Amino acid sequence: MTGHDGNGSSTVTPASNNADPATVFTALAEILYGGADASEVYSAICVAATLLVPGCDHASVMLRRNGEFVLVAASDDVAAAIDAHERHLGEGPCLDAIEEEVPQIEADLRNGSSWPALAGAVVESTPVRGAMGFRLLIDKRKVGALNLFSDTPGAFTSAAADHASMLAAFASVTATAVGRGEDIDSLRSGLVSNREIGKAVGLVMASQDLTAEEAFDLLRRTSQQVNLKVADLARSVVENHSVGKDR
Repeated sequence: MTGHDGNGSSTVTPASNNADPATVFTALAEILYGGADASEVYSAICVAATLLVPGCDHASVMLRRNGEFVLVAASDDVAAAIDAHERHLGEGPCLDAIEEEVPQIEADLRNGSSWPALAGAVVESTPVRGAMGFRLLIDKRKVGALNLFSDTPGAFTSAAADHASMLAAFASVTATAVGRGEDIDSLRSGLVSNREIGKAVGLVMASQDLTAEEAFDLLRRTSQQVNLKVADLARSVVENHSVGKDR
């Protein structure tokens, strides 16, 4: 369910993270098809994080606007409160994710955190024990972060980080469209092909043991070699996989 926190940001009710990725990404696309605005899309991404990323209990999206960090969506009050702590203290995985190339991951904030002030405030005032931050890009510019939080120490493993990186890529597509000033209708129409690309990336990741970025890069390079649009190549990959399953 979608609501708003005290700062006017969209909030949504999370669910347990045991959903099928294809189902969740399809649901995200349907939210766009249904006429959602940007804040609803970011809220849906937060929900998707709690569904897709193992160990994720809370999530938020923070963007940098005119030099200021702004919370644009949160799954609940816990995620919103942690982001408020980060902005107040000027440290944390969400802020660092915007500035650093690599994801920011701390599976247990009680064990010598890189952000001691934040870790102390979070452990004292919330049930959260682990945190991850993944930067979002608009046209390759650093603009924000997808922030994930776990109530279970040690729950954020490399597998959880892989799931989160895929979702961050989707969030970046959304941020790119919004940042270019494209209306939501343009974004919805673009996701007709992006959904196929997402499915193809997932299939390539599984079959070639690649990360999401490596799988997309492989699709991009292959599309250039065979002179096909990435969307058309992705559609072919998905169709061939479906045919193989039917045999």
